[in-house]
Amino acid sequence: MSSVPKTGDFLGHPKGLFLLFGTEMWERFGYYGMRAILVLYLVALTQDGGFGWTNADALSLYGTFTMAVYVTPLLGGWLADNVLGQRKAIIIGGFLMAAGHFIMGIPHSMVAGHEENVFYLGLALLCCGNGLFKPNISTMVGDLYADGDKRRDGAFTIFYMGINLGGALGPLVAGYIASVAGWQAGFITAGVGMIISVILQMTLSQKYLGDIGRVPAAKLSQAMSASNTKEPLSKEEKDRIKVIFTMSVFSIIFWMGFEQAGGLMNIFANDYTNRMLMGFEVPASWFQSLNSIFIIVFAPIVAMIWLKLDKREPNSPVKFAIALIFLALGFLTMMMALITEGGSGDSMQISMMWLVLFYLFHTLGELCLSPIGLSMVSKLAPLRLASMLMGIWFLCTAVANKIAGVVGSFIGEGEAAVENAMGIFIGLGATALLSAAIMYFLSDKLVSWMHGAEGTHEPATQEHVLTEELEISAAKQ
Repeated sequence: MSSVPKTGDFLGHPKGLFLLFGTEMWERFGYYGMRAILVLYLVALTQDGGFGWTNADALSLYGTFTMAVYVTPLLGGWLADNVLGQRKAIIIGGFLMAAGHFIMGIPHSMVAGHEENVFYLGLALLCCGNGLFKPNISTMVGDLYADGDKRRDGAFTIFYMGINLGGALGPLVAGYIASVAGWQAGFITAGVGMIISVILQMTLSQKYLGDIGRVPAAKLSQAMSASNTKEPLSKEEKDRIKVIFTMSVFSIIFWMGFEQAGGLMNIFANDYTNRMLMGFEVPASWFQSLNSIFIIVFAPIVAMIWLKLDKREPNSPVKFAIALIFLALGFLTMMMALITEGGSGDSMQISMMWLVLFYLFHTLGELCLSPIGLSMVSKLAPLRLASMLMGIWFLCTAVANKIAGVVGSFIGEGEAAVENAMGIFIGLGATALLSAAIMYFLSDKLVSWMHGAEGTHEPATQEHVLTEELEISAAKQ
């Protein structure tokens, strides 16, 4: 690990942590601000500055885009490890993402006849930039601390709070500007956030990070890897890999439902929700901030619950089953909204509180999933296969995002949309409940395949458990 410059601490942590906090917060501000208005922009009428696409076409593209967000980091991580180094990858990725935001912000009148081609170029740059940025910045957080430094858990807690702060502010600011100044202004606002992120990294990284992230990781580990010899997998390692594959496949069910947030639920908030509050019409994009806000509020509470349960704390597969139950409760909430609010077709206008409950249940499910995912792979994967198995986890998340777009696209148009939405909510809720039951009955077998890894705990402090609850945020990078 490269030495950290002696620039002093802030709140008990190296100042470089807060540089990375700001870099990631502004990048997430841009990404989630753009994502919150993307589908709404695609379905908006051309006279309102949009493309006038059908719901099905918009949601299908949204699914493809969010799938690419999880696939491109596999290549971006390799380039950073072998060619660029993390710092250079972050800066190049940041510039590409900023360019993507600004290109999407070009008014249609300036590119008449080529609007969609310009839009696709912007999305492509966002995907490529994300691939370079996403997998690299969080690893630099760990490099700020020596092995065994007890501050590391707290550092990731602070860093993940930055992710969610950006995820909360982006939709609020970019969504509001898009609602009053036009879609392109919203995309430009997202680009400004990305530029701030890059400027922070370019101007302050040498002072506060020193040489961290400058040299590709492959060069640093070359001497060690030369002495490594490949050995066949043991039975214990094979069993643990079975757990990773099983949980990864089941994760598709969770993320398939959860990722309706930016697509189907965005359209539902825009078209079928009464958003008037004391004479002010709440922008539909603002609901995209609820997940990040709820994580900030409820992560400490969930952490306290796990601490209180102590030895009765559910194992990881059971927590996964609980997450799927919360997912189902979210869709049950929307089913109740459609049944009790009255109206049909274009006249349907449900209360905003139903959407708030929907996002609350799904966030609680997300927090129950936090001991799984990245933490599970890091605990169970054989060291020589860790990167590949982490890639499989992200690949399953990518597949889930694409399926989410396809499922959401069945909402259709006009008067049939509400009836179709009810069918989607029933289908996703039932699938989540069935998957929860299967996961619960498989839990004992999965724990036995972990061969003791599930029972290996860090000291049970609130800070440590809070870090686990926020670990789910790493998947948002």
